Amino acid sequence: MYWLRRKLRKINWSLIANLNGYVLICLGLLMLLPTICSLIYHEQVVYDFLITIAICLIVGFALSRIKRSQRDFFARDGMIAVGLCWITASLFGGLPYFISQEIPSFIDCFFEAVSGFTTTGSSIVPDVTKLSQGILFWRSFTHWIGGMGILVFIQAFMPKANERSMHIIRAESPGPVIGKLVPRIQQTAALLYKMYMGLTILCILFLLAGGMPLFDTLCYTFGTAGTGGFSISPLGVGEYNNLYYEIVITVFMLLFGVNFNLYYFLLIKQFKQVFKSEELRTYIFVVASSMILIALNISNMYGGFFEGLRYSSFQVATIISTTGYSTTDFNLWPMFSKSILLILMVLGACAGSTAGGIKVSRFVIILKKIKLDIQRLIHPQKVQAITMDGKIVDESTVQAIMTFFGCFILILFGCIILVSLDNLDFETTISSVFTCIGNVGPGFGLAGPLGSFAMFSGFSKFVLSVAMLIGRLEIYPILIFLFPLFKVPDAIKPKKFHKDNE
Repeated sequence: MYWLRRKLRKINWSLIANLNGYVLICLGLLMLLPTICSLIYHEQVVYDFLITIAICLIVGFALSRIKRSQRDFFARDGMIAVGLCWITASLFGGLPYFISQEIPSFIDCFFEAVSGFTTTGSSIVPDVTKLSQGILFWRSFTHWIGGMGILVFIQAFMPKANERSMHIIRAESPGPVIGKLVPRIQQTAALLYKMYMGLTILCILFLLAGGMPLFDTLCYTFGTAGTGGFSISPLGVGEYNNLYYEIVITVFMLLFGVNFNLYYFLLIKQFKQVFKSEELRTYIFVVASSMILIALNISNMYGGFFEGLRYSSFQVATIISTTGYSTTDFNLWPMFSKSILLILMVLGACAGSTAGGIKVSRFVIILKKIKLDIQRLIHPQKVQAITMDGKIVDESTVQAIMTFFGCFILILFGCIILVSLDNLDFETTISSVFTCIGNVGPGFGLAGPLGSFAMFSGFSKFVLSVAMLIGRLEIYPILIFLFPLFKVPDAIKPKKFHKDNE
């Protein structure tokens, strides 16, 4: 017990409590938007939002006022803080669903909130037409909040962000390597959000130009930007049967799946850095080849190649960007096309984007690692390093990627075993885990684009919620939060960062 108390004391709980407080304050303020939406539509749910806002602000203010007992900030503290903050946001973010009783079960509310913030888009609501406009707006808005990261948003606007905050950004941002775009952390976070907001506004303008109603435009833009997938109608984007809307959403889903660092290089006119990106080239190749292959495979279902290309393009874009919208029931497609979509669910888009999945950069490095190991078997004396974008990838990064992939597979298998206790069909069980840990949204079978996750037991919904959090935060923050008492050998203890003045 003494060792347990000593390990607990070493974790900076006061800092973690402060961050959770800021998250709740931020969450309460952001809920003003769906509250205004409910006022406009004269809905009773406005009072439920006001109650939730009051709870968030009171609890958040109390936590933010806790005095920090330690000045030291470890990387482990950042990981635990991120994991706990996302769980806290999901618990409190699900309160409007529960208080309004539009989703009566609390585990269902938690699942829906986790799915929103992690930009997964899997839903337990069989018929979204029964939900109020305010709740529909909040569901979609949670995608936008979680897309770039809850704590990245706070780092962008809170006055006390400093160099130690890089631990938080690294823990929350997707991809194998996270670096600063500009010298100051706060400037980096603010710059990311400016680009994020800029693309969001562009998407809104393009959809409005095509005649989409404002409420629909905002909801679908939030899902597109955050690469989420909550729809406001049972048929999703297919409800409109509008080619223009499909093209705009397809293009922006793919754009939000690109590493935001590349947009920064475009802004500062370093075009060579963009063209050198192997991840971007691979991303474009995978998208284009998948679209063509699926279009050829389903052309007989839609009366020709070009009509098949229309549907394949949208579905490839929505799956690889892990958005999860649909214009058709791809559950009815041939097995070849569904197999490609299943692979894209796991692959995901680029690192440093709002998309989920393993990420294209990791996939490229894993392939290069396999190729290098095969070459070394043939030529044991050969010395060659793995390169990415013309730069050598250090061995520690390669090892971290291989470890990540191993953990990903183990967690995937573990979740499949647990969810299989519901005794649903094979396709539904497998695809539901794949789509949740990949933060995609719809799967196959009963969890397909026209189905929902309502048929799963409460236990399976909890397992899938954890899988979504693990997928969005890329395993380690949630694992370190769940197991904060792991004994770390002295040789690999993280370095301290002392408070500095900026």
